[in-house]
Amino acid sequence: MMPETDTHELGSPHRRLKLDTLVRLRWLAIAGQTAALLFVHFYLAYPLPLSLCAALVAASAWLNIFLKVRSPQSQRLSERSATLQLGYDLAQMGGLLYLTGGLGNPFAFLLLAPVMVSATGLSARKTVYLGLLAAGIATVLAVFHLPLPWPDDQTFRLPPVYATGVWIALVCSLSFMGAYAFRVAEEARQLSDALTASELVLAREQHLHALDGLAAAAAHELGTPLATVYLTAKELARDFDSAAGDLPTPDALREDLALILSQAERCRDILSKLSSLPDDRDRHFRGEKLSHLIEQVIEPARAFGTRIEVDAGGEGAEPLVWRNPAIHYGLGNLLENAVDFADSLVTITARWTAASVVIEIADDGNGFAADVITRLGEPYVTARGNREGRPGQGDIAGGLGLGFFIAKTLLERTGADLRLRNRPPPGRGAIVRVAWPRDGRSPWQEGAGANAADIGSHADLPPAQTHI
Repeated sequence: MMPETDTHELGSPHRRLKLDTLVRLRWLAIAGQTAALLFVHFYLAYPLPLSLCAALVAASAWLNIFLKVRSPQSQRLSERSATLQLGYDLAQMGGLLYLTGGLGNPFAFLLLAPVMVSATGLSARKTVYLGLLAAGIATVLAVFHLPLPWPDDQTFRLPPVYATGVWIALVCSLSFMGAYAFRVAEEARQLSDALTASELVLAREQHLHALDGLAAAAAHELGTPLATVYLTAKELARDFDSAAGDLPTPDALREDLALILSQAERCRDILSKLSSLPDDRDRHFRGEKLSHLIEQVIEPARAFGTRIEVDAGGEGAEPLVWRNPAIHYGLGNLLENAVDFADSLVTITARWTAASVVIEIADDGNGFAADVITRLGEPYVTARGNREGRPGQGDIAGGLGLGFFIAKTLLERTGADLRLRNRPPPGRGAIVRVAWPRDGRSPWQEGAGANAADIGSHADLPPAQTHI
């Protein structure tokens, strides 16, 4: 399955309200509204349309129950969803005020509450929309409303001048307090974002520098034993071939020897990439089509026996990508993890438009555990644990969680946006989505009328990144 590509979300996401925050605030409002209605009707014995008021309070309660059942507590709402919920809260409060005296009700200034929540958590545009809605509700309540509950069958009516003053005070409060709350919250958000970004960059750089040293040490230390394994496996294969008439040669043993040779070859290729950096002399060989990139990523994973299907297509010519070890390593690590946890099938879906390139890697396994999916990508956080009866092949399976951390960090260095999710029921399995915006910094180039060898003729293209 292929979700819609939201190209405008490829940048840094804005801060969003948690669903649980709005639900808790609404429960608080429900409790306050219920207490006020019961106090006025039963203790003060003031007449009011209790059944209609109770229906409005019950509607908010049912909305909270529906949201609680349908969505997880930790869900972050989009601006549109949060605005709609706050708009409902304004409308519900307006309905209660209409039934209980309009602007003459001393609780009329609670119309400010949803606007204040929007000012501290949403954008200025959404806050203005909610402010206009609150002002419109206040305008209607100034003219149309049921009488304010009052004792002894008396009717309390505000003088028109005083009602106008209350309306002006309410609108001015909406404008001033909304603008003030938004400005203070925006400054706090900017400071928090700057500190968070600095801490994240420093932490990731520290981990990557340490891992660079480990990679250099591994390249030095693994050279000799890998050469020994390679030569030994090659000698064993030759001995079995030459002594076919005298020694038993089971097919399973031959397959094991072939696997040893293929994996040793792969390790040698990895070590050669770690120990050497390309220069400008091979510049015109660095470009490759998206389909070629996917095939190179898939090739090492075919040895594990899991079926891998590819679905690629998009608008216009197939894009070309600069040969970048970070992209190869990142996609390869994600694919190996999908193969390790898949039951029988891994699907790679690639789509491209003029604005973005998106690659999805999906498996049919058990999916990501709910308690760690939000923290994946941090060092030493493992994804789904090792599958019972099947040895883990990737770093995530029973390892330290560094493989996914390195893959995510390297892909993000190329401008990618990486997101994780599980298939919605009744489907099974995990989906990893990697998306690149096709802007001036993107590694993806137009492929119309070009091939890998043609890229070298474009002098204005940036050099390929060469470090891992």
